[in-house]
Amino acid sequence: MSELTTLARPYAKAAFDFAVEKGELAQWAEMLAFTAEIARDERVQHMLDASFSADTLAEMFITVGGDQLNGFGQNLIKVMAENKRLKALPEVCEQFLAMRLELEKEVEVQVISATALSEEQQQAISDKLAARLERKVKLNCSVDETLVAGVIIRAGDLVIDNSVSGRMRRLSDALQS
Repeated sequence: MSELTTLARPYAKAAFDFAVEKGELAQWAEMLAFTAEIARDERVQHMLDASFSADTLAEMFITVGGDQLNGFGQNLIKVMAENKRLKALPEVCEQFLAMRLELEKEVEVQVISATALSEEQQQAISDKLAARLERKVKLNCSVDETLVAGVIIRAGDLVIDNSVSGRMRRLSDALQS
């Protein structure tokens, strides 16, 4: 199985990079899932084990895939057939989906402020957190007037307390120790 993983990696990476570049992640995920199911079929497995030509195997996949495969998906099938890698299609699909999940990770961030934040302020916070956390950020904003001024940001284990009340509490702790 580790051999298939190694064989599948460059195809999955190429497909993923291309899909990201074209903005077609969902379409590519569907194409790869469909072709992976074709490759898992017992009758197809026998054909892949037999000594059919690359053109014959590619044409069979493309015919069975029909409208599910666009031109670029067909090219991937042809290249994999030429390199005798069609058996690796299920693994290519799994790796592609794993890369997609990693890319689409989103973190939910709690932002508590002393006053309501403007759209520009929310966007600035979102942009900076996205760069720092390397994730898509979804803000949940709320107002707590006891903060006096500033914000508290909570993203998982990360807590950024930039509120006046938080600063006063830290100063008090420092003076007492």
